[in-house]
Amino acid sequence: MVTEDLSRKPDLAHVRRETGVIRESLGYRVFRVVNVTALLLVCAVTLYPFVNLVAKAFSSEGYIAAGEVNLIPRGFNLDTFQVVFADDLFWTNYANTVLYTVVGTAIAMAITSTYAYALSKPHLKGRTFFVGIAVFTMFFSGGLIPNYILIASYLGWRNSILAIVVPGALSVFNLLVMKSFFENFPTELEEAAAIDGLTTYGIFFRIVLPLSKAVLATMTLFYAVGHWNSWFSAFLYMDDKSLFPVTVYLRNLIAAATGTQEITDGGEAAQVASNIQAVTMLLTVLPIICLYPFIQRYFVSGVMLGSVKG
Repeated sequence: MVTEDLSRKPDLAHVRRETGVIRESLGYRVFRVVNVTALLLVCAVTLYPFVNLVAKAFSSEGYIAAGEVNLIPRGFNLDTFQVVFADDLFWTNYANTVLYTVVGTAIAMAITSTYAYALSKPHLKGRTFFVGIAVFTMFFSGGLIPNYILIASYLGWRNSILAIVVPGALSVFNLLVMKSFFENFPTELEEAAAIDGLTTYGIFFRIVLPLSKAVLATMTLFYAVGHWNSWFSAFLYMDDKSLFPVTVYLRNLIAAATGTQEITDGGEAAQVASNIQAVTMLLTVLPIICLYPFIQRYFVSGVMLGSVKG
């Protein structure tokens, strides 16, 4: 009796090449070479600005001013990092940024997911009206001054986290994307859950959300990046430096270093002023870069889920 290892999967590409069923034509081989070359060029163009940014962050003032820093740091130094890290206010503002990002993203996801799920139901009364309200805000707004009066005066949210996380709690673009995703969700699963006795909230939290990790992860990343990079709201509504996010702190540091550079030509102040922008951008983007690999795999899953039709 002959036994076979069924766990091993045959290499179909190898079998086809050996049997001659499918042979790569010259045009296809040329296409693969051109495709790989183009993708490598795109990767190089994408990575070059970030590598150059890192190199400038660790280079000395003279080489940066002379334009001699490309991909490798010249005159390695940590003066700017030491200036930033030695300031207790920096760590306080960094913690504020984490807090604002976590709270703001949680509020935004709660509002967006529930709103999108409700709008995805054709039997919802007034569905067109609620969609219209959301779309209307994409084209029209009250403007900066009315928003400032509303938030700072009427609502009294000055020097409050609410002024940071509430006004931008809903992105209409993200809402429409999530609505489209929920519209393609298999209704058979919801009907089966309803037969088993689950309420609308039970279906949403126990069936829909666990099966929507792709779109939830994508929207979470979008909101988190937006809150992490945001600085204007805090700059507008906050006076207490201890409540600033790190983006406002680094903005003020750039302004101070630029003014210092205009009145001095040497020393530590000139060094800080020369590469403060590189250090600023590096410290700001680094956490998002560390987070992205854990979210990226859901992007492809979301595309594939949206392409499957029952």
